[in-house]
Amino acid sequence: MLSASEFKRIYKPAGTDNWDRAATVIDIIQDVRKNGDEALDRYTKQFDGSGAAVREVSRAEQKAAFDDLPADLRNALFSAKANIESYQQKIKWRPAEPDGFYPVFHPVRRAGIYVPGGKANYPSTVLMTAIPAKVAGVGSITVVTPPPGSPVTLAACYLCGVDRVFTVGGVQAIAALAYGTETIPAVDKIVGPGNAYVALAKKLVYGDVGIDSVAGPSELAIVVDKNSDAEWAALDLLAQAEHDERARTYLISLDEDKLAEVEQLAGRYAEEAPRSAIIMESLRNNHWAILAEDRQEAADLLNWIAPEHAAVQTADAESYAEIVTNAGALFVGGYSPEAIGDYSAGPSHVLPTGGNARFQSGLSVNDFLTANAVIRVEPNDYRRFAEAGIPIAKAEELYAHAASMQARLDKGRDD
Repeated sequence: MLSASEFKRIYKPAGTDNWDRAATVIDIIQDVRKNGDEALDRYTKQFDGSGAAVREVSRAEQKAAFDDLPADLRNALFSAKANIESYQQKIKWRPAEPDGFYPVFHPVRRAGIYVPGGKANYPSTVLMTAIPAKVAGVGSITVVTPPPGSPVTLAACYLCGVDRVFTVGGVQAIAALAYGTETIPAVDKIVGPGNAYVALAKKLVYGDVGIDSVAGPSELAIVVDKNSDAEWAALDLLAQAEHDERARTYLISLDEDKLAEVEQLAGRYAEEAPRSAIIMESLRNNHWAILAEDRQEAADLLNWIAPEHAAVQTADAESYAEIVTNAGALFVGGYSPEAIGDYSAGPSHVLPTGGNARFQSGLSVNDFLTANAVIRVEPNDYRRFAEAGIPIAKAEELYAHAASMQARLDKGRDD
């Protein structure tokens, strides 16, 4: 158990640089750029097994995977899809009324989605990325996922209307999306989570192609008080820890007894959980229990950590929405567990990690839109803009700029 000051003194963010891997990642990217499909096949056999193959999954195969789903899972995917579509439609940027100066929004033409397939299958990632892209009106959506391709992931691709699906993962998949190969088309933007190598690959191709973010280990910070349900909080910690051994969890309590109770339950449940080994390593190495003096200190801790997920399960949980500014997503109240956000609430679960919530938002429909300003100055309004611009242009010694604006003023006088 730590005080807030003790926690701040010892804590180090996970970070997303991973520069020790940079040489390997750069070599793979350059190889794929030069050798295309041959390099993809070689790396796939190296990293995924000699029998692994890069292939395009047909629409018919996707449909067969969807048709084979149990009815309850198929209905759940339909329901989650509806929730996500509704939320993304609600927040989508709308054109302003034209008044001379206004933005016009355009969907990205081609988007690429990376769907992990290592420690678990992630059809939810398909929903949380492809649906915002569809709502934005993206022209072509390509999914890459490690071979052989999880049937439930392929089913989600079918449900979301993904245009093309390829069984390729890792750095080589990011390189293929960024630069194209003989088989896989280049895209304009790449989104979706992945391991440290995938994250670094996205960082290195940024500028040649757009990306959503550079993701690190997943994170959850929970705030509890004496009124909180200890079982719920403990299970929420396990739900986060089971993602990965590097997943980070923070338990912030306003009550010492409740802190001890949640910690005890989390330890007990971890031993019995199906993914016990992953959970216990995560909790052992990447979990912090912190005692906060009051509501303000708890909120300050959330803002200082800037976690991917922040969950407030206190009696006054709603009030935190006003003062927590640094979180990828804020889950308010006991009936708003982070797991709901992972699957079916509506906002995307692709969120900033590693403290990046200080300056970045989660993925949304608007990440698949570009905006260009339309500037139309009427002759009667021109003078006030030019008289503001000309002195600034001269101060910058950009005299052609000034002359360009002055000529129109002079033309007005001649008329």
